Amino acid sequence: MHITVLGASRFGVALVRQLVDADHEVILIDIDRARLDDIADGLDCAMVCGDGTLPSTLRDAYGDGSDALVALTNQDDVNILSAVVGRSIGYDRVIPQIVRPELLSVAEELTLDDVVTPHESLATSIMSNLTDHSEMDTDMALHRDLRIANHTVPAALDGCTVGELDLPDNARPVAHAGPDKETFADPDVTLSEGDHILFIVARENAEALTDYFAGDQA
Repeated sequence: MHITVLGASRFGVALVRQLVDADHEVILIDIDRARLDDIADGLDCAMVCGDGTLPSTLRDAYGDGSDALVALTNQDDVNILSAVVGRSIGYDRVIPQIVRPELLSVAEELTLDDVVTPHESLATSIMSNLTDHSEMDTDMALHRDLRIANHTVPAALDGCTVGELDLPDNARPVAHAGPDKETFADPDVTLSEGDHILFIVARENAEALTDYFAGDQA
């Protein structure tokens, strides 16, 4: 995949490292030349110094096409504006980070459906671990050979059962979430368009799984 990341924040740099390790083509944009110079030796990716809210900067990074623009600066308004501009340029997906909850409604009005809310996500994770009395063991996090993937059921798979899915190797459905309930993803569970399926998938098969849910299964 060709992915543009806006913002050389700690979060942005961490994402770039993981994307590069997964053999994706990455371009990192930041307005601070000194910041880019400081991290250049540790990142094997292209870098653009510029204002990520400007069409000219995003077009330079877009090039002949890009699968996604992920805006991870420390400023919510910059992330939202860059997502809107990026969508107008032609990025397939735009994913802004939004920290302030009051701006989530703005994202909804702009139909920015893919939003990163790090504080809310972290709080939910902590609450889940506290209430489930489970240990927050980072050594058990799936960041080596396995991935946790959440995919939305497309129209082409409406009415299929989990057992009928033509999944790539080493992709195991774990949980199914519909509008009214959540269940284990047993083979006889019937899927509806818009449902979500949680997978554990081998790192090398994660992209094939994404392609399957994004493609035409008819």
